[in-house]
Amino acid sequence: MQIDWLTVAAQIVNFLVLIWLLQRFLYRPITNAMAQRETRIEERLSDAKSQRKDAEEEAEKLRKKREELEEAEQDMLEEARTEANELKQQLEQDVRDEVEQKRKNWQETLEDQRADFMQNMQRKAGHKVLDIAGRLMAEFTSGAIDDQVADGFVAKLTDLDPETCKKMTRAANNADSPALVESATKLDTAARQKITRTLHEEFETDIEVEYWEDEEMLLGVRLSIGEQTVEWSAARHLKRLNRELDTLLESAGPAKRKEATD
Repeated sequence: MQIDWLTVAAQIVNFLVLIWLLQRFLYRPITNAMAQRETRIEERLSDAKSQRKDAEEEAEKLRKKREELEEAEQDMLEEARTEANELKQQLEQDVRDEVEQKRKNWQETLEDQRADFMQNMQRKAGHKVLDIAGRLMAEFTSGAIDDQVADGFVAKLTDLDPETCKKMTRAANNADSPALVESATKLDTAARQKITRTLHEEFETDIEVEYWEDEEMLLGVRLSIGEQTVEWSAARHLKRLNRELDTLLESAGPAKRKEATD
């Protein structure tokens, strides 16, 4: 069999042309497309990795944020508990203070009422004593009680210590207003004259004397010249008796409470 080399050569050329054409129009576009696809895949994988990394970082941030919020919530709860306890204690203290203040106010009111009651009883008792004493003096003595009161006050004036007498004399000489004599009841003319005469003699003055009634005086007389005062009154004795009675009541109070406790 004889080989046709021209045909062989033509076939080789055709094969080479075919190879070139395949390489030029098939293999190269395919390899380029595959390379581009691989590049896109790698880019997508890189983007996915980057996004995953960002997501993980964001998740870590969220986790830390959640932990911080939980810690802050615990701190806020603890602070709220502390403030609530402090507010509770403050309210309890305010209530105790208010109760204590009301107790003090009630006690002060009670003391004021007691003082008013004692003063009222003292005034009534003094007037009753004055009335009874006046009747007794009128029945069993030759003079009225006014004379006895006047005599008692005159004795008080004549028995003043020198220093008090000097003060009263200076007050009388420097006075711009009349001397004031106060008594529980209205003194009669004889008693007034007796007191006025003694006042002028003892203090060496001719000062005018006015006479007023003061029911608080009980049994007695009070002389006021300027800021100087001389008093002769049964009220002093009643006050002393009142203080002694208060002392007895106060001393008896703890003993009674102790007995009740025992």
